[in-house]
Amino acid sequence: MFESLRIRNYRVFDDLEIDDLARINLIGGKNNSGKSSLLEAIFLLAGGGNAYTLMNVNVLRELAVQPISGQQTVIALCRPVFNNLDMNSSIDIEGQYSSHGRLSLKISFEPTHTTGLAFRGTTVNTNMTSMLDLANNHFLKIVYSDANTRSDSRVILKGKEFEIQQDSTSTSFSSTIITSQSGNVQEDATRLGWLRQHKRGDILVKALQDIEPRLKNVEDNSASGIPLIWCDIGLSELVPLAVLGEGMTHVARLVLAIAISPGGVVLVDEIESGIHYSVMSRVWKTIAAAAARFDTQIFATTHSYECIEKAHEGLGADGFRFLRLTSREGINKAVVYEPSVLETAIRHNMEIR
Repeated sequence: MFESLRIRNYRVFDDLEIDDLARINLIGGKNNSGKSSLLEAIFLLAGGGNAYTLMNVNVLRELAVQPISGQQTVIALCRPVFNNLDMNSSIDIEGQYSSHGRLSLKISFEPTHTTGLAFRGTTVNTNMTSMLDLANNHFLKIVYSDANTRSDSRVILKGKEFEIQQDSTSTSFSSTIITSQSGNVQEDATRLGWLRQHKRGDILVKALQDIEPRLKNVEDNSASGIPLIWCDIGLSELVPLAVLGEGMTHVARLVLAIAISPGGVVLVDEIESGIHYSVMSRVWKTIAAAAARFDTQIFATTHSYECIEKAHEGLGADGFRFLRLTSREGINKAVVYEPSVLETAIRHNMEIR
């Protein structure tokens, strides 16, 4: 698990440090305080320097635009990941991981100059541009290191295309990020198939029964022509999971993500999405049980006071870590609430979102 993090020059963060992280970490804060950016930074670090991961964080923000030219694409896609749009300063993301020691990721935007020279014997004249062809390309350099690994990757912008040159990258733990835009029902079914293959499908059934008591079982099959999760709620036929509502789908996606990330990290944006507050306490207990069972660490954002309150109700003040991102005079900080402080804040209904 991540024990601490430091993020410099990434999106809204000039220099953010967070210590004393736990298995379950709930993140609050106002709009543009950096909640989603924090998830992205962890996702990038956990990716082990994979250049495709850097490009995917833009997809998560629905910024997958068609490149027009190298320079315009830099402005549209790459520049916003740098704090204050300053591409002259590198992005540095570091973390202390319990089983792998210090992890480090550096992302920088660097120019490369290519010079074409005339062949021997070419007549030299005063028009030097006839002899020299100067091309000015830029690339994103991504350097990852941990106790045992170092990788150096590049995202090169050539005309209307990206070219990725990448060392082999691998990390000893997996990471999964969940947003409202990232769901895929076919992928959910595939994940359930893996879970059932390992005789652990019961954990998903129990999680969904917290929301829908009529649920008897879940199955993954392709009877409709595509892989889907089907539910038995006592009717004459199975029904697709999506028919039972956004909350059911969201909880299933959470549990499945935890199951396929053993020993790793699951990142969730707006974890309360689609879940009624009346069942949120039980959902938190289910998430905590799954995280413990698969040794998975959770980072989740919320805008909901009820979500924080229900986490406290279901897990206790010391069963999770609550941290609030704040921004003052352009400086973003993380305030980590000690269990006793969180207990007092909730008891007196203090604003902590």
